[in-house]
Amino acid sequence: MEVAHLQRRFIDLTTTLFQQGILDNQFIQLQQLQDESNPNFVHEVVSLFFQDSEKLLNELSRILDHQIVDFKIVDAHVHQFKGSSASIGAQRIKDVCIAFRSCCEENNRDGCIRCLQQVKQEYCLVKSNLEDLFRLEKQILAAGGSIPTMQ
Repeated sequence: MEVAHLQRRFIDLTTTLFQQGILDNQFIQLQQLQDESNPNFVHEVVSLFFQDSEKLLNELSRILDHQIVDFKIVDAHVHQFKGSSASIGAQRIKDVCIAFRSCCEENNRDGCIRCLQQVKQEYCLVKSNLEDLFRLEKQILAAGGSIPTMQ
């Protein structure tokens, strides 16, 4: 019974993340690459995303803190962040990065600062939800169950 309850919670959380546009189908494709030979694939990829994201967000904050901003460097960092978030299926982060890049093209420092705050909010949302999902996965496996697959 406990396994079934945990699996239901896993499905509910995953469904909610898709319905809210936090994740997209790329996340499912990432899950499909995971198998017995690499059972922690998704967790490892997402953990790398978290590490890289923290560095990028800190660097973007540092750059935008200055009065004179090199928008080409900001754009390069945002472009990298957009690509890495797209690769794990973090849809809303990717969407904010698109607006962020437009602000970079316009040399709009205030717009960039606003977008950075939005990206940080979306990043925190993705991170906390994926950490919850990974906790549920561990609990399901520890209880002897299997991780439900999403279609």
